[in-house]
Amino acid sequence: MTEKKIPPAIQAAFEKIRRGADEILPEGALIDKLIKSSKTGKPLRIKAGFDPTAPDLHLGHTVLLRKMKHFQELGHEVLFLIGDFTGMIGDPTGRSATRKQMTRAEIEQNAKTYSDQVFRILDKSKTTIRFNSEWCDKMTFADVLGLTAQMTVARMIERDDFTKRLKAGDSISLIEFMYPLVQGYDSVALESDVELGGTDQKFNLLVGRDLQERFGKEGQSILTVPLLVGLDGEKKMSKSYGNYVGITEAPYSMFAKIMSIPDSILRNYFVLLTDYTVAQIEGWIADPFEAKKILAATIVDDYHPAGSGKEARLLWEKEKSERKGLVLPPDAKVLDLKGKSEISLVQAMVDGGVEASLTAARKLIEQGAVKMGDDLETITSRDYVLKLPGTYSFKIGKKKYLVVQG
Repeated sequence: MTEKKIPPAIQAAFEKIRRGADEILPEGALIDKLIKSSKTGKPLRIKAGFDPTAPDLHLGHTVLLRKMKHFQELGHEVLFLIGDFTGMIGDPTGRSATRKQMTRAEIEQNAKTYSDQVFRILDKSKTTIRFNSEWCDKMTFADVLGLTAQMTVARMIERDDFTKRLKAGDSISLIEFMYPLVQGYDSVALESDVELGGTDQKFNLLVGRDLQERFGKEGQSILTVPLLVGLDGEKKMSKSYGNYVGITEAPYSMFAKIMSIPDSILRNYFVLLTDYTVAQIEGWIADPFEAKKILAATIVDDYHPAGSGKEARLLWEKEKSERKGLVLPPDAKVLDLKGKSEISLVQAMVDGGVEASLTAARKLIEQGAVKMGDDLETITSRDYVLKLPGTYSFKIGKKKYLVVQG
C-alpha cells in the first residue's frame, strides 16, 4: 500500500495541532477532517467542555484553552461548552469517593466569571459559548432511559477510577455513571468534529465518539493534552493543592510563582504554555534561571497588558537584590500553636493579629509583600500551609513581623 500523501498546508496545520498533545485518536481521521474542511471551506467544530466547579481559571486550564486557540488560528470554529448541567452531577474523574453535588445557583455564580476569563486567550469573534442545560433540561425521563440503553455496566467499569473504587470496596453512585453519558451526549447535540480534553478525560471523550456513531453521526476525533504539573513539580496544578497560578493574579505574583518552579518541569511549561519554537526553548533552558525569567515574563504578558511582564521582572530582580536577611524587632507578634498540626498562612496572619481579615492577608501575598525566613523567601501562594511543630518567621509589608511556633 502507498502511504497517503498529505498536502503541505494540512501537514503544517496538523503539526501545529499536535504540538504538546498527548494523544490524537485516531490521527488519520483528524487529518481526513482537516483535508475535507480545506476542500469544502467549512470549518471544523471544535468542542471543549468546562464544568464551573470553581470561579477562577489557572494555568492548568489554559493548556486546553491554548490548543483551542490553535484551532481558531487555523480557521476552525470553537465551541466553549460550560457544563452547568453536568456540573451539578460532579465529574467522578480521579475521585476516590463520590463528589459533593453543587447547586444550580453555585454553578451559575461560578460560570459568570468564566466568559470574561477565557477571552484572555480565545478570540471572542471566533468562539461560541454554549451551556449543556440548553438540551439537558429539556430531556424527559424516557429520553434519559434511552440514553442509558446506549452504554453497558461492563463498559462503565472499564473506567480506571471506578475499577479502583470497586476493588477498594468503595461505593459508586448511579449518578456518577450518568456523567460520561451526559458529557458524551453533548457531542451529539453539538455535532462536534473534534473534542479536546485532559488525559484524565479520555474515557469521557471516547463515550462521546461512541454515542455520536450510535445516533447515526460521524464520530468525533479526540485530542488529549497533558495535565500541567503544579509549582511543586509533583502533583497536577490545582487550587486544592495550593500549587497553582491563577490567570487573574497580579503580575508580580504570577512572575514570582513561575520563578519558583523546579528546573525539571521548565521545558514542559515552555511547550504547553507558550508558542516558542523548539530551537528557542532548547537554547534558553541551557540556563534555567534566565529561562524562567523569559517564561515568567511571557506568561504575565499573556494575561495582562503588554509590558507587564517586563515590569514584573524588574520589580522581582530589584526585590531580590535588596534582600539582606530577616531581623525581627523586639515587638514582633508571636502566635503560639502548640498541639496543632498545621495552619494556613493567611489564617496565621489573622490569628496573630497582623491582618484584620483573610482577604487582606491574601491580597498582601498576591502583592509579594510576605517574606519568610532568614533569606526572606517571597511567599506567592495564597494557600500556603505551615506544617507544625516548627517555627516560622515572617516580614509582612514594610513594618509588620510575625513568628508562628508550635
